[in-house]
Amino acid sequence: MTSVNESQMILPALRGIMGNRAYYSCLMKLREIASRVNYAKEIHSSQSLSDMIQRALEDKRSREIAAYLRDTDDRFFNSLVVAVYDGEPLWHPLSNVKSRYAEQNHFDLNEETIESVGFLTLRGDEKLFALDGQHRLAGIKKAIDGRMLSSDDDEVSVIFLGHKNTSDGLEATRRLFTTLNKTARPVAKHAVIALDEDDVMAICVRRLIEDSKFFCGDNAAFIGSSNMPPSNKTSLTTIGNLYDVLGILFSKAKTDVRRTNAMLKRERPSDSDLSKYVGLSIRFFEAMETHMTELGEYFGSDEKKSVVATYRGTHGGSVLFRPIGLEIFTEVIVRLSDSMSLEDAVLRGSLLPRVLNGIPYDGLMWNGTTRTVSSAHKVLIRDLLLHMVGVSKADLRKRYRQTTGREDAELPAPIAAEAVVR
Repeated sequence: MTSVNESQMILPALRGIMGNRAYYSCLMKLREIASRVNYAKEIHSSQSLSDMIQRALEDKRSREIAAYLRDTDDRFFNSLVVAVYDGEPLWHPLSNVKSRYAEQNHFDLNEETIESVGFLTLRGDEKLFALDGQHRLAGIKKAIDGRMLSSDDDEVSVIFLGHKNTSDGLEATRRLFTTLNKTARPVAKHAVIALDEDDVMAICVRRLIEDSKFFCGDNAAFIGSSNMPPSNKTSLTTIGNLYDVLGILFSKAKTDVRRTNAMLKRERPSDSDLSKYVGLSIRFFEAMETHMTELGEYFGSDEKKSVVATYRGTHGGSVLFRPIGLEIFTEVIVRLSDSMSLEDAVLRGSLLPRVLNGIPYDGLMWNGTTRTVSSAHKVLIRDLLLHMVGVSKADLRKRYRQTTGREDAELPAPIAAEAVVR
């Protein structure tokens, strides 16, 4: 990027056309983006709607992005999409390209190529606002304004679109804004698990698959969701469910590496802390193997099919062989770990009932007529299990009666008090 005066910028650019829109793909430095580009409040005539956009962007996501820019050496952003109106932006296509070497005094470029490469001049009086990437813009502004960066010379790809400040132009730009944001899709969970190098749960799932006995081979089905296909007869759970279980463990268990779920997904920890997360995962499943009889049988067996046939099927089986059940038990165990060690919390949890066609699962998680599992009452089942280990929940009996439709239903009996710890 070159600058003729303090306000004018000359940006190397590629010009493209899609439909009836011309657009220009350029590079801008972070400090220029922070000072020149505003939020999409310009597309609304209502001040209240504009203020709503502003408030929505001043949230923890912008702080997380600013921290990402500050802390991550190999940082990278997708392109921002920026609308331009007012001023006089000028496009200068290249009309002649010559080699600096005498023996190659020219290359033959077709007219389409020459017209697509050039420079875009912004005088400084244009109005620029982000149509896509507003949270990234908010993070950039926060990082620059807070002097969080050792250098503000990072360059980000910016795609400029023309905008007409008329009634029809505003309508077209609003439609484009919603199209860009509605059609954006998060990266699929299975892709995150396979590829993400910042997401702590994804990294730990891969390490458990590659380096531990617990989820090697077919022990975890390579499915991004928590839905276990009925045809699967060998896996304990799915990689998607394992990812969710680790998210609960890392964000809620009382450890020195406990962090928010958002931080765990976006900020790669130091190698030493990453080793602690892997170690915590191993400790958790070692304790589950030791104290949960059916898991000990599964992890210790060379005949996975026969163990799975015992504990998962149309007959019901163990709640731990259903992804939702493994998730609920993890929630209960990490809640218990607030007042005891993780190992003792697993031991305490092992005293809870785990047979699907018994209390408290029958009629809530397990449908004995259709012989299927439902996740509709996951929170209620978790709270019932917490009640059984001595963690009370307000209005639990009322919720239980309303959900079961039985006005005289009583809560399941607590497990024996003398079995609290070893």
